[in-house]
Amino acid sequence: MIEDDDYTEEEVASEEEDELYEHYSVIADKGQALLRIDKFLTNRMENTSRNRIQTAADAGNILVNGVPVKSNYKVKPLDKISIVLPYPVRKVEILPEDIPLDIVYEDDDIIIVNKKAGMVVHPGHGNYTGTLVNALTWHLKDLPLFQNGDMRAGLVHRIDKNTSGILVIAKNERAHAELAKQFYDHTIDRTYVALVWGNMPEDEGTITGHIARSTKDRLKMAVYPEGNIGKHAVTHYKVLKRLGYVNLIECKLETGRTHQIRVHMEYIGHPLFNDERYGGDQILKGTTFTKYKQFVANCFALMPRHALHAKSLGFVHPRTKERVFFDSELPEDMAIVIEKWERYAAGSGQED
Repeated sequence: MIEDDDYTEEEVASEEEDELYEHYSVIADKGQALLRIDKFLTNRMENTSRNRIQTAADAGNILVNGVPVKSNYKVKPLDKISIVLPYPVRKVEILPEDIPLDIVYEDDDIIIVNKKAGMVVHPGHGNYTGTLVNALTWHLKDLPLFQNGDMRAGLVHRIDKNTSGILVIAKNERAHAELAKQFYDHTIDRTYVALVWGNMPEDEGTITGHIARSTKDRLKMAVYPEGNIGKHAVTHYKVLKRLGYVNLIECKLETGRTHQIRVHMEYIGHPLFNDERYGGDQILKGTTFTKYKQFVANCFALMPRHALHAKSLGFVHPRTKERVFFDSELPEDMAIVIEKWERYAAGSGQED
C-alpha cells in the first residue's frame, strides 16, 4: 500500500521486511461483551475512524493474541489487541509549510500532485521539513485529516525522493479507505518512464522476483528469484526508444515494493541511468573514447538523480466510482537528457 521511498541507514535498520512495530495495544476487560473489533477500537482510540480501522485490518495490521484478524472479529474478554505497522513509532511534529505544489487535479476527495525530484514524501530521519506532507498540511490545513499532525496524512502510496511524478492523496477518511483498498488489491494502473543502460533484448517483457532487503547492503533492496524470501513483485516493461547505449522504457507495476523498478532493472542487467544506489552512475555501456565519457558526464550533471518518472495513474474515483486517469509530462532534466541521447544516437556519436 505504501510504496518506494529512500531511507537512511538508521531507518533501514528499523524497517526489516518481517519486523512489525506495535503502535497501539489494549487488553479487553474481563466483562467485555462480544463486539466487532472495528467498533471496539473506534470507541477506544482518539482521532481514528472506523474506515481506517477496517483498512488496517484488511492489511493484516490488527492482531488479537498475536494473530491477524479481520474487522468483523468479535472481541472477547481478556483479548490482547495490537495494531502493528512495518515502521517504528516516530514522534515527529508536522509543521505546515507554504511550499509550492504542482497540482494536476483537486476535488473534495482527492488531490493529484506531480512531485518534483528531490522532494521527500513524508518526514523521517534527516528530513523533518520540506516534505510533501509538510506542504500538504499547509495546503489542506482546513481539513480534519490534516489537523492532527499525522506523518502520513492522506498518503496511500509514495515514490522515492529522487523519483519525480504523479501521486494521489486522499483528503478525507472515506477516500483514504477506498484508495487504500485499491492499492492493496493491486487494481491501480501505474505507468513509469525510465532511461536504462543497455539495449534490451526484447521489445517488451515481464520481470518477476521477490524483493527484500539486501544482505550485503542494508540501504539496497535485492531480488530473490526462488524461495519465500521477500515479497512478490512483478514489473512489466516496454521499450519506447532505442538510443544506442541506453533505452527509454515504460514500466507498469502490478505490485508496489520498495525500489521495485530500480532493483528489478538492475537484476536483469539494465540499471537506471545515473542510479547511484544500484550502479547506474557508472558508464556501463559505450566506447572508451574521452569524448563519449565527457558526454555521459554532462548527462549526469544535467540530471543528478536516477532517470525515473511516475508518469500516469489510473484508479476508480472514491466518490463517483468512475475510472479516472491522470498523466504528466516528463520533467525538464529528464527530457533534456533523453534529447541529448537522441541526438547522440542519430549522429552516431556526434554530440557535444
